[in-house]
Formats: sequence, structure tokens, C-alpha cells
Amino acid sequence: MQKVKETKNSGLPRGLTILLAAACGLIVANLYYAQTLVGPIGAATGLSAAAAGLIVTLTQIGYVAGLLFIVPLADIVENRRLTVAALAAAVVALIAAAFAPNAQVFLTASLFVGTASVVAQVLVPYAASLSSEAERGRAVGNVMSGLLLGIMLARPVASFIAGIWSWRHVFVASAVAVALLAILLSRKLPARRPAPSVSYGRLVRSLGPLLARTPALRRRALYQAFLFGAFSLFWTVAPLRLADAYGMSQQGIAWFALVGVGGAVAAPISGRLADKGWSRTLTWLAMSVALLSFLLPYFFHGHSTASLVVLFVSAIALDMAVSGNLVLGQRVVYALGSEARGRLNGLFMSIFFIGGAVGSALGGWAYAHGGWALASLIGAALPLLALLYAFTEKGRRNDRT
Repeated sequence: MQKVKETKNSGLPRGLTILLAAACGLIVANLYYAQTLVGPIGAATGLSAAAAGLIVTLTQIGYVAGLLFIVPLADIVENRRLTVAALAAAVVALIAAAFAPNAQVFLTASLFVGTASVVAQVLVPYAASLSSEAERGRAVGNVMSGLLLGIMLARPVASFIAGIWSWRHVFVASAVAVALLAILLSRKLPARRPAPSVSYGRLVRSLGPLLARTPALRRRALYQAFLFGAFSLFWTVAPLRLADAYGMSQQGIAWFALVGVGGAVAAPISGRLADKGWSRTLTWLAMSVALLSFLLPYFFHGHSTASLVVLFVSAIALDMAVSGNLVLGQRVVYALGSEARGRLNGLFMSIFFIGGAVGSALGGWAYAHGGWALASLIGAALPLLALLYAFTEKGRRNDRT
């Protein structure tokens, strides 16, 4: 079995890149299957419209917990073994969600699905560890494009399956797919044995000081927290609006969600341009696009075909902005130090997923109390706050912030 040491850096093989990208996409999709199914899941489990956002929020909270307490293990535990163990836990949680008889069981299972799915964030820095500094943005962008495709395909795939059978079949299918993936990775993934210098307890306790002494990490994490909050709000509310305002079925919502897949193209492009020193400019562009993605459908929010087209365009633009900015942030974070890459990635992802959890909860609440108008205004406020914060970056070097 091939082994990868932390000190070896001969480049990321193409075959391994494809495997890691596909694995990350399949794993992280588990966080988003429920996003377009909040209606039928809520009806089946007894959740109200205002509480429907909890379906996504608890999954993201579980993900944050995994980022803080599981991802740091990547700095001291052999990564292939950690990956397979987490995938086994994900299979159990997915089966529990599929056969959940009530909201309490489903929400608990969702929490554990999120926690186990965090293994995707063990694989992304693993890819970065195999890449040279000059090609790190490209390598991360390529793997992240697979992860982002998983995020974006999860919604339409879930809606298509639910439209043909039921929402429970979505989680059964995912459990089978993740089980097969665990077997494949156990055989094909090269071993990566980090050289641990501290215990797990000290590793977790080091997260606070690490965050305090790394301003680039704090800045990039907050940028993405605002944008991912807007992203989660949009995709929590959009299926409800499509059903209410346009009378769309789950199949129609699936076709709408499919347009977001186009946003994944921004990931490798952003990575390549970041390698050329365009990070700060692209960051401002991503935030501006995200802001416009909410302002346009706010002013054109009727029941006409034109308003629906605007919503389609906004979905694509928002997904591109969020995926592009994510790669920009990860490139900066992964350049901060290989010995703490797992912890740096865990902190980065946990902070912005907290933003996502807040966005999901706000989306469900806003739509229940003020409809699309209130939800879109709150959504627009999030990238605006990010943009205002980005203006304080003036004078900093592009490749470090």
C-alpha cells in the first residue's frame, strides 16, 4: 500500500485528484439532501414551516462539531483509517434518518449525519498536503469542484428521487453509496501518517490560541461565514417559494436546483487566478455578486415568468460567488502551515458553517413571518456586511489575506 508522508510533496496524481473530488462530493452531499425536501420531511415528521429550517441547521451544527473535534485528528491520526471510520458512522446515521418515525429521531440523525460527513474536510487538506505551493490553488480548486458539485447536485438529486419514490429513499440510497465509497477508499486511498507532536487534548485546546494568532484565518473564515449564511438562507427559502408562488412540484424544484451546478465552475477558475495574485479582487467580486443575487429577486419578486428567470440567474450567480470565495479562502488557510493544516481547516470551516446554520434558521423564520421579501433582504444584508468588512483589508498583500 502506498504511503504519503507529510514531508513528501511530489504533486497530486490525476487519478487521486479525481477520486478525492468524487469522494468529497458524495460525502458532503449528505448535508444538503434535505434542503429541497423540507416540505415533505416537515409534513411527515410534524415540523411546522417556521421550524423547517432546523432540518438543515442541525445538520450544519453537527458538521461544526465535527470540524472542531474530528478534523483536528487529521494532524495526529492516519487519515485513511479516520476517513473509513467516519464514513461507517455516516452510514448508520443515514439509515436512522431514512426510517425516522418522528421529528425528534430525524433531527437527531441529521445532527450525526453532519458530524460524520466532516470527513470531507480531512480529504481536502490531504490533497493540499500533496501539492506544491505553486500549484496548491489549482489542486484545492480541482478537489473543491468535486465537493461543490456534490453540494449543488444534492438538491436536484434529492428532489428527483423524492418525486419518483419518497424522501426516505434519498437517505437509503445515500447510505448505500457511502458504504461503497468507504470500501473503495479503504483500498485505494494512500496512507497519510502525520507526525504528531501533541496529544489530542492539547490539540483541541490549541484551537483557540491558533485562531487568536492567525488574523488571515479569522478574516477569511468571516468572509465565507457571511456568504455561506446567505447561500444557506437562499436554498432553505427558494424551494418553499417555488412551491408557493409558482406551484412547482418536487420535480420542478429539482430542475431549478440543477441550475446551481453551474456555480461549481467558479472553484477551479478561482484557484488558478488566486495562484496569479488575484485573491483580493476576486473576493470583492464574489461578495458583490452575492449581494446582487438577492437584490435582483427582491425587486422582481412577482409570479411572472420574468421573475422566475431572475430567480434562476440569481441562483447560479450566488452559487458561483460562494464556491469561488471558498476556494480563495482555503488557498490562504492551507498556506499558513502544514503542521497545523487539519486544525486550520477545521477552524475555517466551522466558523463559516456556523454562518450557514444561522442563515438556514433565519431563512425559515423570515419566510414564515415576512415571506420572500423579508428573507431576501436578510440575505442581501449578509454579503453586504462581508463587503464592508473586506474594505478594511486595504493595503494587505493579496496572497496572505
